[in-house]
Amino acid sequence: MRVVIMGCGRTGSLLARLLTDAGHDVTIIDWQENAFDRLPEEFPGETILGNGVDQETLTRAGLDTADVFVAATSGDNRNIMAGEIALNLFHVPRVISRVKDPDRAGIFSKLGIEVDCRTTAGVDAILSQVGEQELLGV
Repeated sequence: MRVVIMGCGRTGSLLARLLTDAGHDVTIIDWQENAFDRLPEEFPGETILGNGVDQETLTRAGLDTADVFVAATSGDNRNIMAGEIALNLFHVPRVISRVKDPDRAGIFSKLGIEVDCRTTAGVDAILSQVGEQELLGV
């Protein structure tokens, strides 16, 4: 599987490492060169320095041949914009964007972008741990 990840923070770098360890072809984009320091020294994937909402950067990353695009920066707006570009301009079959705001997560999932909302997932996990499973999904 060919995966392009935008954002080499904690989530993006861990995802890139796990996917390459599993034998997948991974390219990771970040606009700060020192972000790539989070990757293992022997990282077999490709790193692209640039803005992940810039079409030229996405083209250099090979988004046109990607099976999956993951927008994993800390910014909801960047993640959604990049997801829209990946889905509608590059026609990536599977697009996943991290979104912190649960209200926006619902809206953007209706646009065909798979949304990873850690806020909702975190609340669900805590409710489950404190024995309030009946509140899950509220």
